[in-house]
Amino acid sequence: MAVTIAKERWSSKCLEVALGSGPKQIKVGGETTLPFLHFEGETPNAPVVALEIFDAQPQEWPDFLSSVYEGVLGDPAAWAKKCVEYGADLVALHLSRTHPDQGDASPEDAAAVAADVAAAIDVPLIVLGCGVDEKDAAVLPEVANALAGKNCLLGCASQENYKSIVAGCIAGGHAVIASSPLDINLAKQLNILITEMNLETDRIIIDPSIGGLGYGLEYAYSIIERMRTGALMGDKMLAMPVVLLVGQEAWKTKEAKTPDTPDWGEQRKRAILWEVATATSLIHAGGHIAVVRHPESLKHIKEHIAKMMKPQAY
Repeated sequence: MAVTIAKERWSSKCLEVALGSGPKQIKVGGETTLPFLHFEGETPNAPVVALEIFDAQPQEWPDFLSSVYEGVLGDPAAWAKKCVEYGADLVALHLSRTHPDQGDASPEDAAAVAADVAAAIDVPLIVLGCGVDEKDAAVLPEVANALAGKNCLLGCASQENYKSIVAGCIAGGHAVIASSPLDINLAKQLNILITEMNLETDRIIIDPSIGGLGYGLEYAYSIIERMRTGALMGDKMLAMPVVLLVGQEAWKTKEAKTPDTPDWGEQRKRAILWEVATATSLIHAGGHIAVVRHPESLKHIKEHIAKMMKPQAY
């Protein structure tokens, strides 16, 4: 007896955003269905994975993470090239030294570092500020100018500093990350404000904020899932692709070893699986760009995406 598979029919689609230029340009978004449901609609572009780097050598990383970048942690350009060798679709540069408490580097200094990194790689570049709204508002426009014409992704723009960052993106020809704190209405509102500055909707990427596995992932999953369904139902202010800043969430919690701590097995293996599980879960919710730290995480996530991108017969 034949079984008829029920298929959801959507009235709209996700926006497609192009990043970078040349043969390594990537496109994200453009789906007409929920993640990986190939029998219901089109998924023209697979989710992509970035490795993140910093403009200063991280001091609190575990040895098994630092060791995979041995010899390049003090050189952002060399570090970026190493990420490309590991197979990263993009490189995400954190301008950590611009933070007022971590060096307070000048906008000009940050722009020079970003330019060096961009020149060293042939994949798209993401540039992330230090997370202090006022400082990022000063730094990112300078970075946008230094990277003019390279079609990078700059962020994060919040409701407090979006005007100067978006203006820099418009002038430099870049896309922007619009960041809001796990609230779908705030995400929509910020996207509306950005488009009112005449930045095209296909140059906006949403950062809804996320939690790592076990630390709020479930709520992040539901927000991203609602964004995807909203986009497919025709909400243009939720139709932008979603970036997942997984690395900073998955690696920030430290274990406190005590006599009562259970034996959870090898920390290296668990840490990588923690990052992989966080990223893949949120990609299934509707995420498009996962930013991770460990190259082994990158490998596992890309393998999973490749399997999910193979249409199944129904």
